Amino acid sequence: MPRFLTLVQFEFPELATKGLKFKLKRHPIFARLDAFSVPHSNCAMPKRRSKTPLVSVSDFEAAAEAELSTMAREYLQSGAADEITLRRNRSIYDSLLLKPRVLRDVNHLDTSLTLFGAKLQHPLLLSPTAHQKLFHKDGELAAAAGAAQTQTIYTISSFSTVSIEKIAASTSHPIWFQLYTPPDRAVSSDLIHRAEKCGAKAILLTVDTPVLGTRNREMRSNFHLPRGIIRENLRKYGVGLTREAHFSSTGVATTALDASLTWEHVDWVRSQTKLPLLLKGILAAEDTKLALDHGVDGIVVSNHGARNLDTTPSTLEALPGVVAAANGKIPVLIDGGIRRGTDIFKALALGAAATLIGRPYVYGLTVSGSAGVARVIEILLSELRAAMALCGTPSLSSIDKSVLWNHAAA
Repeated sequence: MPRFLTLVQFEFPELATKGLKFKLKRHPIFARLDAFSVPHSNCAMPKRRSKTPLVSVSDFEAAAEAELSTMAREYLQSGAADEITLRRNRSIYDSLLLKPRVLRDVNHLDTSLTLFGAKLQHPLLLSPTAHQKLFHKDGELAAAAGAAQTQTIYTISSFSTVSIEKIAASTSHPIWFQLYTPPDRAVSSDLIHRAEKCGAKAILLTVDTPVLGTRNREMRSNFHLPRGIIRENLRKYGVGLTREAHFSSTGVATTALDASLTWEHVDWVRSQTKLPLLLKGILAAEDTKLALDHGVDGIVVSNHGARNLDTTPSTLEALPGVVAAANGKIPVLIDGGIRRGTDIFKALALGAAATLIGRPYVYGLTVSGSAGVARVIEILLSELRAAMALCGTPSLSSIDKSVLWNHAAA
């Protein structure tokens, strides 16, 4: 029996005649009312949910905020210290103006590219984000499914709450693996080989987090992993790695990270795998040149979502210097602050080969699982295609600094 009709019969049995049931079923308001009804076992009238469609990343962010606990929300949205860099990651994108061009034949748009020998349908990838079961019961499985629906590469975090084996088995679409390196190299070696065995197509070595930054909002909300959620990839290596909080009561950061890492460690990781190796967390041109010397295959310009060191440049500000230092020898990717397809467009204009998002797809995951992840990706790609058309650039190869107002010739 339809839910609204059941509710009428339960609350007002004297009205629930056969004739009334027939009239209710045929009445045009019935479908709308039924959407807000509840099974008769719940006597409380349901809360009406907004029918406003979610058409932007900011819409998904607002919807996700209403679903999250305070601790999960602070973990997801916060940055380091006073969050100057967190705000700057966004404001710099907003400050760049685009230069529309007309009559350029943009009837056919091509967002495809080749990266590390693989043909990709578009330049948007999903960054590794930890602890996704904080945001949805299916965690990384739902995120990977949403990525596959949109032909998007999903990057598995070392700190995922579903194991790499289960995630890889759940999807036929390519995955990458992000590596944190605890002091025991045997753990890192095993993680790399597990990723290879599971079919990962690249390794992202995070190099910007020898220690955690001053994450005041996480400290205030007492961030920890709730009972029943652990870092599944680290289960076999000991309880300390799977459940340890980010900060102890004295404010000391987790020991799941190794503060003694040097460039020699990059050489060691390089020796462990033949997969493409990208360094995630590069901002300085000097480090880019060192990365080339140590044989890496790519760089992700990142400030860890502005979660580590405050008052650094935004990733978009750092991008041109890294691109110049790479000198076309390896691809440079970027994450941090992307909330619109125009942001992707601007990053490509400044030399990025591709872009990654973190928080935006987690908002989608929070709101509606795999469907939410897919929808966020679709929104950003639709906005990217609109920017390409309106700026007269029908392919990624035609996007350069000339699409930026202040860089374009008069």
